Amino acid sequence: MKKSLKLGVTGTLLLGLLAGCGSAGTTTGDKNTTSPDAKAAQVNLKATVLPDDLETFKTAYAEFSKENPNIQVQFETIPQAQYYEKLRMQLSSGEDMDLFGGTMDVFLDTGILEPLDDYVKKANVDVSGFGPLYDALKVNDKVFGLPYRKSNWMLFYNKTLFDQAGVAYPKADMTWNDFRELAKKMTKGDGSNKVYGAFVHPWAQTWYMQGVQTGASIIDKDLSAFKKGLQFRMDMEKDGSIMGWAEQITTSAHYNAAFQKGNIAMNLIGDWHVAQLRQAETEKKISFDWDVVPVPHPEGVAANTSLATPVSLMVSKNSKHKEEAFKVVQFMTGVKGAKQFAAKGFLTGYINDDIRKTYIGDGSLKPKNIHYFVEQKEYPEYPLLPGVKNILVNSVYKQEGEMALTGAQTVDQAIQKIGQRVASEWADKYAKDYKAGKK
Repeated sequence: MKKSLKLGVTGTLLLGLLAGCGSAGTTTGDKNTTSPDAKAAQVNLKATVLPDDLETFKTAYAEFSKENPNIQVQFETIPQAQYYEKLRMQLSSGEDMDLFGGTMDVFLDTGILEPLDDYVKKANVDVSGFGPLYDALKVNDKVFGLPYRKSNWMLFYNKTLFDQAGVAYPKADMTWNDFRELAKKMTKGDGSNKVYGAFVHPWAQTWYMQGVQTGASIIDKDLSAFKKGLQFRMDMEKDGSIMGWAEQITTSAHYNAAFQKGNIAMNLIGDWHVAQLRQAETEKKISFDWDVVPVPHPEGVAANTSLATPVSLMVSKNSKHKEEAFKVVQFMTGVKGAKQFAAKGFLTGYINDDIRKTYIGDGSLKPKNIHYFVEQKEYPEYPLLPGVKNILVNSVYKQEGEMALTGAQTVDQAIQKIGQRVASEWADKYAKDYKAGKK
């Protein structure tokens, strides 16, 4: 009797255990109660993004979390002036971080970037919306980040000044020589009352852009494509139609303040200027009318060919939750994230008809011709390889170009020295280990 009772109790316990293993919950009548263990485990991620992008990331994350409630992302930022330097230090010191945003080239030499090719393939990500930027972002045939936005160049112009002068607005298909002649036509007066036909910022990009528009790269062995751009800038200074480089430096002239002053007919600068001018209008700092047309192009190059600088979202190699981190990358750089960024006026890395419409808006905001931004043929401003921005753009091209602009050397000497320094200061250090993707 005792033996039978013991077996019965053991059998009952065994059935209970089997029932517990076979179901994550228990059913009482028509009500199903799921145990906490059945829910997906919560994953906490940390992301550092650029200051200008922080609020939009948070807005997009609110949508992401509806689809992925188990993935919690803490977004942080660093002041712009210290962003890349401090972020590199944090990553190299092993600070806990899963995702970070910025220009990819800054981090390539750290070994901290997780290659994303397998994740892209596994998730069957549609990369067609990135256009040629997707291949251009590859380094050594690997993808280390996906672009959530990009910065393209455009020609902004003061419609009011053109109306007052009785001169036709800049055309959408305009060569650099056309631009030069138009700038001369729009220049008048002198001293503090002078109206400049154009403003060309001191950055080296404003002159080497002409070579990049032809498909040339600033790391090419043959840099002859960049002679015309540097000479062109010097010629426009001689025309008196743009402020001279030396005057720009001594007066700390800035493209935004200069254009908002109202005495600049045309301003050669990037898409970010749209937000600056809209803000100025909101604050009633400007009263003139303005619009955009594509940047001028070299002879033989298609109209609306511009430079693009992708800004990417990347995954840390040290992340303990790489699969979940990539889900964030996929969302933020894909259709849903791009729509959020486009709605805030950012030019997105991913483009389709719906995002294009969102970016263009309903026509209530300037510029009227904002559509040119999403119709451009793009070349990467520079190869996204380590050292190119820091060594070449910020140092070599800047310094040698300025020597020419101040008359300390000729254009030919500047280009020759740039070529020598590209080889000795950059190529000898990086070229053998890194290969850029296709344009």
